[in-house]
Amino acid sequence: MLVVMYILFAVVLVGILLIWYANVYNRFQSLIIRINEAEASIDTVLRKRFDLLNKAIGVIKNNITVETEVLDMIVKLRSRKLSNFDLDRQLYLAINEFNAYKESHKELQKCEGFIKIELGINESESEVVALRKYYNDIITDYNELTKIFPCNLVAKISHLNERTYFDGKNMSDNVVNDFKL
Repeated sequence: MLVVMYILFAVVLVGILLIWYANVYNRFQSLIIRINEAEASIDTVLRKRFDLLNKAIGVIKNNITVETEVLDMIVKLRSRKLSNFDLDRQLYLAINEFNAYKESHKELQKCEGFIKIELGINESESEVVALRKYYNDIITDYNELTKIFPCNLVAKISHLNERTYFDGKNMSDNVVNDFKL
């Protein structure tokens, strides 16, 4: 009779542990799905920015005479495969180049196509800021689970590691390998 009680206790304990493990694992999976959703949204906005800057090349060439390659950075980005982190940094530099054309060629500010592109770029900036915050909030929740005991045991068993934040720091510095963990 005592042996049966021990066996029953062991079965109940194992059942509780399995239910707990499944619950924590499902929380991780839910956060991973949200992270992927946020990454896809960021990717969409970054591609939109890239397309706008691509259109800007034609608008600039049609409205002013330039001897050098217009928005050379965008031309170089066309054939490269970049992460969202790298693409955001490169697009930031290209937008700075775009703004330099705007400042040095006042006639562009009168062109309707150029104005529409500029409005689209400004709108996409606010979208990227909001999506970075959303992404970083999810990453914070995910990283907390990977660190806090006993959830970190599930993370280790399932080979789930911390993820990097989408860095919103000043992108005009020369430090490119500075994403937080």
